[in-house]
Amino acid sequence: MTVKQLLAVFSALFSLNAHADLKTGETAPDFTAQATLGGKILNYALHDALKKGPVVLYFYPAAFTTGCTIEAHDFAEAIARYQSLGASVIGVSHDPIEKLQRFSVSECRSKFPVAADTDGAIMKAYDAVMSVFSSYASRTSYVIAPDGRILYVYSSLSPDKHVENTLAAVKKWKDEGR
Repeated sequence: MTVKQLLAVFSALFSLNAHADLKTGETAPDFTAQATLGGKILNYALHDALKKGPVVLYFYPAAFTTGCTIEAHDFAEAIARYQSLGASVIGVSHDPIEKLQRFSVSECRSKFPVAADTDGAIMKAYDAVMSVFSSYASRTSYVIAPDGRILYVYSSLSPDKHVENTLAAVKKWKDEGR
């Protein structure tokens, strides 16, 4: 099997769980996790972040893989737009914090934190677990309102629309004067 064929099979397997079961309007599960921003380790608490505005919580399969690198770059490039709408961003994967320290600097460009969910508890709480590779997160993005309600959910193997779609959801929330 060629490398190209192997990548096609791998991509197909990853796409088997390209859905999210938590729905708009539901209460987002609260969590606290070890995270890193610009290579510095911190404790991230969703409830604290929500006190400042909406949160874009995005799950990704693995740091330094092609799609996850593209997605991290896209979120990093859009951070100023999220901030202008009063929102913050956090990425979550199963990767160990040591790996995420490097990822947060090189791929997230020190613009937003990424959290280590090594036991998969956060992924499970958000139904963002791949069915075939259960230690990996599906590529799923949530927009969570300051009151803890889920405003928007988007799940797709492709990293292409996560930023565009979550920005639109945050803008809609802001335009509605919430």
